[in-house]
Amino acid sequence: MSETVRGPGFAVLPDTPAGAAARSAVPIAAPRVVAHASGRPWLVGRWGRDQCVTAAAGPVRVAVIGVRPVTAARLSRLAAQMRSPADVDRLAAGLPGACHLAVSFGGQMRLQGTATGLRRVVHARLHGTTVAADRADLLAAMTRASVDEHALAVRASCRGVLPSPLSEQTMWDGVVALPPGDCLVWDRDRVRQARWWSPPEPREPLETGARAVRTALEAATSRQPAPGEGLSSDLSGGMDSTSLCFLAARHTPDLTTVRWAEAEAGNDDPAFAAHATSLLGRAEHLLVPQRQLPRIFDDPQVLADTEQPFPFTRTAARFRHLGNLLARSGSRRHLAGHGGDELFSALPGYLHRLLWRHPVTAIRHTRGYAALKRWPLSTTFAGLLRPGDVAGWWRAQAEHLTAPPPPRRRPVLGWGLWPMRVTPWVTDAGAELTREALRRTAGHAETWADDPGQHQALLVLRSSTSLYRPLVRMLAGAGVELDLPYFDDSVVEAVLGVRLHERSTPWRYKPLLADAMRGIVPDQVLGRSTKGEYGEDLRIGFRHNLPAILDTFADSALAAHGLIDTDILRTRLLAPQADETTVFAVESLLGCETWLRAERSAAAPGRPDAATTAP
Repeated sequence: MSETVRGPGFAVLPDTPAGAAARSAVPIAAPRVVAHASGRPWLVGRWGRDQCVTAAAGPVRVAVIGVRPVTAARLSRLAAQMRSPADVDRLAAGLPGACHLAVSFGGQMRLQGTATGLRRVVHARLHGTTVAADRADLLAAMTRASVDEHALAVRASCRGVLPSPLSEQTMWDGVVALPPGDCLVWDRDRVRQARWWSPPEPREPLETGARAVRTALEAATSRQPAPGEGLSSDLSGGMDSTSLCFLAARHTPDLTTVRWAEAEAGNDDPAFAAHATSLLGRAEHLLVPQRQLPRIFDDPQVLADTEQPFPFTRTAARFRHLGNLLARSGSRRHLAGHGGDELFSALPGYLHRLLWRHPVTAIRHTRGYAALKRWPLSTTFAGLLRPGDVAGWWRAQAEHLTAPPPPRRRPVLGWGLWPMRVTPWVTDAGAELTREALRRTAGHAETWADDPGQHQALLVLRSSTSLYRPLVRMLAGAGVELDLPYFDDSVVEAVLGVRLHERSTPWRYKPLLADAMRGIVPDQVLGRSTKGEYGEDLRIGFRHNLPAILDTFADSALAAHGLIDTDILRTRLLAPQADETTVFAVESLLGCETWLRAERSAAAPGRPDAATTAP
């Protein structure tokens, strides 16, 4: 890990002599420092302008760090109402946005992130005391930690985004990620973990839930930019981004909308985006043509993120380009619809509980999905009757890790999501390390909700944050704050409180979001039954950048580490591609390769470095 961590980030130090001594280990150049009431350093880091709001009331110190933080005046009022650390829960319930909350109270301290883990908390031991941070690479540099062999292997072996909680594991030994919904509590030198958030029971009918979602999204998009600071928003033509545009335009009518042009001739995004822009009269609309866009897979050797391997490297160059483009246009805050698919799309695990409570409805839904997605009915109903358990799902992934993938039309009805399989170029050593990681996960696996469908909803949300955290840092590097309202705790709670069989049906696309946005977003967009296709972008970019991808692995750090066979990889990449499976698999491998190279080259002299020795 580099001696100086780039980009936004902060460390949290306890109000003790050991905590004060840890200040010198924080690897951030010219950081801002917020002190405990004792005068010892508390928060040490770097954050965007107006992204950290602090308040003091007697011995109490409160800090909120993140997107759309509370005003200083309101935070001061909340801090003045605190009489004990137990009052933090009440304070947290009234905070908007997606933020970290830190409280220091006469030697006691509490730190928490967000319910989904988009803003997460990691911690480690340093000189006999527990220190925490918002990013793992910062603590790895402070503690001179070694790379975790299993964490590296599982990311190099399995394509795409890993399922939670495996996705939440940091890349270093001794640097531990707090589960989303948990907080870290210090009482001087004693530290414990506590639960501060649990998902609501999905009891609300669609009509009531839609009103709650609408209220939460209105609050999430209501912050107006400061004078001289522009606001921008994605406008692809899909329901997620278009909803944010129309909500934001109610408060900032002169916002800038942004859309990437597509190479796919059959993509109907432009028609829906054009209809939306015609109704956003005062907005400025920025369409980035194909000739000005970096190709998919451009610059494959450029490191996307230092905290972890970036799983979606194919679009990294485009996001860097977007950040620079927005900065030049004057935007300082950018709304994006990431998280909308994860939050509002149908996950069939809800059919288990529905079958026992409302069998007629469950059978109707199951037959509808079977027709829509071509599920075999016998296999589907067999899966509904035998859901298994979470630990069993992880053990099954370990057992079948090297087996052929299951049929593509098979429904995901258990407690997991996508099946995990190693890619063809993974070595036996890499596969065995991955299998050990899966078995360890099975040993401490837990359900996050009684209903498998609600558990699946949390699983897909928690798993996706490993993709979006790096995007926040990419845009921050250009001076643009990336705002993801669909990950706001209040929005997530409103969605999760709705009955599962009403927020997911085979007959409507995202019915909860559509009903919530009725009267705000054009009906043409809310009733859309198609989704934009970007396969041609992928094919063009892969063909053009294949030589650079092959060159990236010519002297592979992963191969030197014993995890992949580059001869098999090269053969697979040069062979005709029957589908996009290999292309999608290689992009997460690229993230691992560039991350491992950077980690090895930045290892300080004398520091233990597990990444330099093959397993």
